[in-house]
Amino acid sequence: MKPASWSYAEAHVVEDDVLAAARARAEEVGVVPIGSGGGAALRFLASVLEARAVVEIGTGTGVSGIWLLRGMRPDGVLTTVDIEAEHQRLAKQSFTDAGIPPQRARTISGAALDVLPRLTDGHYDLVFCDGDKSEYAAYLKEAVRLLRPGGVVVFDNALWHDRVADPAQRDEETVTIRELGKEVADDDSLISVLLPVGDGLLAAKKEWSPEAG
Repeated sequence: MKPASWSYAEAHVVEDDVLAAARARAEEVGVVPIGSGGGAALRFLASVLEARAVVEIGTGTGVSGIWLLRGMRPDGVLTTVDIEAEHQRLAKQSFTDAGIPPQRARTISGAALDVLPRLTDGHYDLVFCDGDKSEYAAYLKEAVRLLRPGGVVVFDNALWHDRVADPAQRDEETVTIRELGKEVADDDSLISVLLPVGDGLLAAKKEWSPEAG
């Protein structure tokens, strides 16, 4: 994709002042939030799924959470996990600015792999992963357990700054993300797509099992 076309696609949905403020908070604390194109894709997926229950790994300062909540059903609840309590405090401010009722955003402070096992099997419509890249394979296993049949898991940074597509790049994070893409593509229980928006979004739908009818 040519740079001009990529930029044009990223700007297809224009962010408002609320998201701009959330991004400013992110910059202040050194958080890199999802781009506008990826955010629009999250909102679209949450809307298509008519999502009522979503898990987010990596709260940041609330940029991706706002996008997700704006796509979810009006009664939907976002459960968002982050190891940094200060980031979550800033995210709550972003959610308040966006007019999101407090009961719609459930923030849990802690390491994702400590928190996720405590969440309910098969309860969630969408799981968004934007945490520690070295833990992406473990996030996938947890997400498949958490999702209802027909639910979707999404990974941000699936192209990882153009490193994943370059076989010469062998650092741990790049290799982990590259292998994750192969694992998802090869799994017959998942239907996947790799979208070249932002820094890459890998999305996979959990297929309906025969037991689910």
